[in-house]
Amino acid sequence: MYKTYYPKLDEINQKWYVVDADGKALGRLASRIASILRGKNKPYYSPHMDTGDFIVVINAEKIRISGRKAETKKYFTHSGYMGGGRFETYREAMTAHPEEIIRRAVKGMLPRNTLGRQLFRKLKVYAGSEHPHQAQQPETLELKG
Repeated sequence: MYKTYYPKLDEINQKWYVVDADGKALGRLASRIASILRGKNKPYYSPHMDTGDFIVVINAEKIRISGRKAETKKYFTHSGYMGGGRFETYREAMTAHPEEIIRRAVKGMLPRNTLGRQLFRKLKVYAGSEHPHQAQQPETLELKG
């Protein structure tokens, strides 16, 4: 009889990766980042454990989208008060806070539970090409698309 293998906590090694978002498509980049955050690229992946790596995304302001999404794509926020709903177009969000666009796309691809929130904390997104995580010695990860 075969037993299911569960990785021990000391066997899980989490690395740091830097991803350059310059010229990459938003959805494809977000799905690949979500997969690495979950640890699906590792042989000891387990869906109920945090086996993923840390991701630092740079150049979030240079992400690209296709078609007319810059005018038609909308983001919704709510303050919690009556009538507190606000819509923001992609173009407005890009000028105000470009790193939030990648965060929202990746967060929508993670599980909606405690594990998903824990995985989301391992994503660091920066609008420019500088980041404060040089001490972790991140490796450059080249994602196609």
